Amino acid sequence: MVESEICIRERASAMLIHPDYEGRVTQDWFNAATWGDQARPVSSGGRGGAWFLQAGEDKLVLREYRRGGLVAKFARYAYAFTREADVRSFAEFRLLNAMLSKGLPVPRPVAAWYRKLSPIQYRAAIIIERLENTSPLADLIAELDGDAWESIGETIRRFHDAGVMHADLNCFNVLVRDEEYFLIDFDKSRLTADSAPARWKEANLDRFSRSLVKVAGEHTRAKVWSYFMNGYNRGMAA
Repeated sequence: MVESEICIRERASAMLIHPDYEGRVTQDWFNAATWGDQARPVSSGGRGGAWFLQAGEDKLVLREYRRGGLVAKFARYAYAFTREADVRSFAEFRLLNAMLSKGLPVPRPVAAWYRKLSPIQYRAAIIIERLENTSPLADLIAELDGDAWESIGETIRRFHDAGVMHADLNCFNVLVRDEEYFLIDFDKSRLTADSAPARWKEANLDRFSRSLVKVAGEHTRAKVWSYFMNGYNRGMAA
């Protein structure tokens, strides 16, 4: 079995590092300010807190975990600590590795980090490899033809058949590169058991449908949805 993570602990902090980056990643990598002009903010989607990084020849993405809504006014970066396996960055790092082992189109994780702020709170961040020459689906909705929407449907079906429940399936978390399609941002996502009821799949598709309406309007959603569902229903388990 190929080793997929190295764990390093230091006082109140811990990191998971992909073996390919062993000896390179330090805690400073998770602080965008330390990168200087080798970091630039990601502008599309999310709540901020993401940067494109240039680490030598490697192009990476750093993302901090941040809260939204009213709670962000009081604890923007702090999350409740129960056990290390549930820390958001560690869970996402391991989920990405699991999906890659299934041949799913996702970015490769580089490192995950968290630091305990108190016995019951922590903050966290993750670094992944950047999927180069991609654009968010949200920026391309009007340009894609029926074949492309069928391919997107097939792609999402692959994730569903593999039991991957994406917690925030929206137009910004689908990336497009020519005729390739990827999913990103798996915070709070999980692998479901084979015996789990399949209602989550319908809810996932409804969430994606609402995102299309929000970004492009109901008329555009209606125009592309039949193509998308044709691809989804045609998709086969790998």
